[in-house]
Amino acid sequence: MKSSRLISILLLLQTRGRMTAAQLADELEVSVRTVYRDVESLHAAGVPLYGDAGHSGGYRLLAGHRFSRLTDLYTGEAEALFLAGIPGAAAELGLGAHFVDAQLKLRASLPTPLRDHVDRLRARFHIDAPGWYAEDTDAPFLSQVAEAVRAGRVLAARYRRWKEPTDVDRRLEPYGLVLKAGRWYLVAGPGPRTYRVDQILELDVTDDEFDIPEDFSLTDYWSAHQLAFRTRLHGGDAVVLITPEGAKRLTGDAARALAATGAPEPDGRIRATLPIESLAHAHHTFLGLGAELEVLEPVELRDLLAETVSRLAARYGVTPGPPPTPASRRP
Repeated sequence: MKSSRLISILLLLQTRGRMTAAQLADELEVSVRTVYRDVESLHAAGVPLYGDAGHSGGYRLLAGHRFSRLTDLYTGEAEALFLAGIPGAAAELGLGAHFVDAQLKLRASLPTPLRDHVDRLRARFHIDAPGWYAEDTDAPFLSQVAEAVRAGRVLAARYRRWKEPTDVDRRLEPYGLVLKAGRWYLVAGPGPRTYRVDQILELDVTDDEFDIPEDFSLTDYWSAHQLAFRTRLHGGDAVVLITPEGAKRLTGDAARALAATGAPEPDGRIRATLPIESLAHAHHTFLGLGAELEVLEPVELRDLLAETVSRLAARYGVTPGPPPTPASRRP
């Protein structure tokens, strides 16, 4: 809405000072022409907004002028702020008391009707970020890492990684922390690289300071890191036949691949090409679907599953018939 966008322009200028039309357009995700029209509307409304020409120019508010009423919250904004906070995460970072105090101050600043509405909302929503089957991870140095992130101090850490040598000493420049599926990750330079906080064995916060590169963005880095991680996991593809019941149990990349490549077969099953990390990983994953899924390709994976099924049948005293070959399943 235009009215909301005009308020956003004033808040940006009030908090950041001078900004160009291009910078405002980027922040508001609109065109520069739209910003020009909005500025004209603000001028017409008598807002003391000035534009400076030149290379270092831009829009600015009259010095010392502030719009105190702009910080009043709408109902949706108040709801978002109270629901966005995750008390558990704040407590893990050593900010639990500050989180409670901040929410008390925010609640006290709301008018009575909106405060009552937010109280009802908090009683009806609870955020529990980790998945059902996520293992509990003990990260005893998390609060120290968080403090080093805030203070910009170098860490001297002994870290356990998955490959040999497993325990290594690292000098880390902590750029930021990321909470993903209930597990904390440290993004640290030089590099930067990603470290699991629960794999830190020993830690010292040094007095050394460091500078984060000006072009570094934690959000952009994490997005690229996740994309690279998924790319590394995609070691190949498997052509499968899966029942509608089995299809309901697929998640993540497999579910997306099913939606993109799935085609119905005469027997009611769905033929699809699913991404796999490795033969061993796919063997373990597909066994969990039991008879709801049949692998057609690669033959190595099909044979591996057939061998496991035969061993299970022998263990339970069942004599299975010969499995159908991939060719016999093709139309």
